[in-house]
This record gives sequence, structure tokens and C-alpha cells, in this order.
Amino acid sequence: MKKLKKLIVAAGLVLSISAFTLIDQAEAATNRTIQSGDTYWKVATGFGIPVSDLMKANKNKPLITGQNMILPNATVSPADKDLMARLVRAEAVGEPYAGKVAVAVVVLNRVKSDQFPNNIRSVIYEKSNGYYAFTPVQNGEINKAADAESKRAVNEAIALGGQGNGSLYFFNPKTATSNWILTREVTVTIGNHRFAR
Repeated sequence: MKKLKKLIVAAGLVLSISAFTLIDQAEAATNRTIQSGDTYWKVATGFGIPVSDLMKANKNKPLITGQNMILPNATVSPADKDLMARLVRAEAVGEPYAGKVAVAVVVLNRVKSDQFPNNIRSVIYEKSNGYYAFTPVQNGEINKAADAESKRAVNEAIALGGQGNGSLYFFNPKTATSNWILTREVTVTIGNHRFAR
């Protein structure tokens, strides 16, 4: 018979789980057998882990098929990945894949910046002076499911882990209504979007 561990999740709410299940999940979350063709970049983008964290956890050792590698704890929760992917789909539908990655990078850059809230959910739902930071939050497009390409773009943005040009904004110059956004330093143009800081 398996022993159950009880965890108090919130006042009055107790969660009971098998000790064996906890161990199995912990092992699954921290180790992976290296497959033929694996690279640090491929694994990092597949799991949405910063490539620098993955390399550090594995001491930058060569990847040898059949051996185990350590997967560090995820820096972004599955719920936040889903929210970001829904935003990417809504903001960058019809844009090149690189533009989708860049939209996700803007969200992550904002989390790191002292000019914005310090978590993904708050960045995406930010409202200032009566205006939403992202139009899909205002018009409800954020509530539509993300497509596979947007999910992949989010994982790639996470894998980049802060590498890039520091973009904090993006806009379509053909539809932008704010003169202020046009004063920002443009870092790159991808498809119909200009990215800026």
C-alpha cells in the first residue's frame, strides 16, 4: 500500500498524493534521455527552457545519445506559456514565424524591465491611463486558443533567454494611432511589425 503525503495547498484545502508519484514526477521533470540529433538548442526550444540554463545544468558537456541530461526547472509555468501563446496568435496572425517569436520576446523583456510589471500575466493584462497594453486583451482575441506555431514561438522565445535586441514594444506603422510609439528606437522590422525599445 502506498503512503500518502498530505500537503496544505490553501487554507482549508488539503491535497493528498502518493509519495511514489512525487518521486516519479520529479525524475521525469529533471532528466531526459538524449536522442539522436539532439542539440542544446533543440531540447531548449522543445521544452521552453532557456538554452543557457540547460547548458549550465549539464556543464556544457557534449550530448551523447542514450545518456541522461538534466532539464532545469521551467522558468515559465504552463499557464503563462499558454497565455503568451494566445497573445502571440492574436497579435501576430499572418506574420512570419520570426515575428511571432519577437512578440513573445517583448513580453519576456517587459517582465525583466523595471518599467513594467514583473510577471507575465500582469504584463499581458496591464492597463494604464485607461488603455490596455495589448489590443487582444481589450477586444477579447486573447481568449481564443493558440495554434501550434504560436506555442512553438513562445518556447523559442523562452529558450533565447534574454538574448536579442531588448525590444519592449511592437507596432504596425500602418495602423498605429499613437504618435508616442513612433518616437521609440526601432530595433528590427519583421513583416508588418516594427519592434522598438
